[in-house]
Amino acid sequence: MHADSQPTPEQRGQQKTIKLLDKIRQIDGFWQQRVVAEMNDYQFKVVKIVGDFVWHRHSDTDETFVVLEGRLRIDFRDRSIDVLPGEMAVVPKGVEHKPYAGSEVKMLLIEPRGVVNTGDMTNERTAENDVWI
Repeated sequence: MHADSQPTPEQRGQQKTIKLLDKIRQIDGFWQQRVVAEMNDYQFKVVKIVGDFVWHRHSDTDETFVVLEGRLRIDFRDRSIDVLPGEMAVVPKGVEHKPYAGSEVKMLLIEPRGVVNTGDMTNERTAENDVWI
């Protein structure tokens, strides 16, 4: 999709079914989120992860994690939560957190278009934004 053209609903992943696990199988590496659909200004992104991410925060938005396969741990400075398949967790804006997966986790992220995966910082884990699959 080009920024100067108005995408069709189908190009935005609308008016069709999307097989999330099939989309994830198309991703080569870990921590490389890919957009599969948009709703208003929100993007639905699939990703597979393993190991530790980085401590980060999103100053302007909440972030939603929906686990499809595996066990996700989200560390906060004062505690951790585990998110299992079929469960979701919302991290409030401004809250520092660090996702962790002891073994491969496949999940769906829901966040506004343009949100950088590493939040307010840029480092070796920062993924290219707005990449569709």
